[in-house]
Amino acid sequence: MTGPLVLVTGAASGIGAAAVERFVADGARVLAFDRDAIAARDGVVALQGDVTQQADVDRLMATARELCGLRAVVNAAGVVAADDPEDVTDATWDRMLAVNLSGTMRVCRGAIPVLRTVGGGAIVNVASVAAFNSTPGSASYAPAKAGVVAYTRSIAYAHGVHGIRANCLCPGWTRTAMAEAEMQQAAALAGTTIEQEFAAIAARLALRRLAQPAEMAACIRFLAGDEASFVTGAVLVADGGGRIAAGARGI
Repeated sequence: MTGPLVLVTGAASGIGAAAVERFVADGARVLAFDRDAIAARDGVVALQGDVTQQADVDRLMATARELCGLRAVVNAAGVVAADDPEDVTDATWDRMLAVNLSGTMRVCRGAIPVLRTVGGGAIVNVASVAAFNSTPGSASYAPAKAGVVAYTRSIAYAHGVHGIRANCLCPGWTRTAMAEAEMQQAAALAGTTIEQEFAAIAARLALRRLAQPAEMAACIRFLAGDEASFVTGAVLVADGGGRIAAGARGI
């Protein structure tokens, strides 16, 4: 395989899988990492592991060095759970931080020396609009994603001198398997269907629809590419206008 190397975590499904497809289509080599198995194919080297396990992350970085030419790192591994401030359990809280925040930190911590040796590169961490709009049921998820934003900005400031750019993508509602699992739970509680729950969410967005994973992959591709060469420490919110106050717009 030829072309620059891009490392993608959470690569087996959702936004991570869409990012893999986008980078391969653009001629990159992709090192795809996930706790679920991924089939190796043209343009993709697959590695199974867990971002919460330092030994797995060490294997990931060793593989990146062997493949040579690492130019971008995309942290899309994530989990979600529904909880509220009064009933959040230690186990759920620890799990949300372990995967979403500490997992992102481990991969970035390991990748920074690799990127530095090749003269720099880009880090794109996938956070969430929940980092800014904490809604009911996101007592542990939202703080974890807010931490991703803050940590990413720390990387941008500390390693810009090394030619490393670090930015966050904060997606809104995107039609992924994880989102469908959330809607299935909501539908069971409300006595509705998954599609009715998705429709209710879409009605609150300026664009009146949910995103597709490929649309988030396009945002990731921009932040990772040369077109964003002077963009670092930034947060790209892609939520279909979900943060616009509906009342102020008369809708």
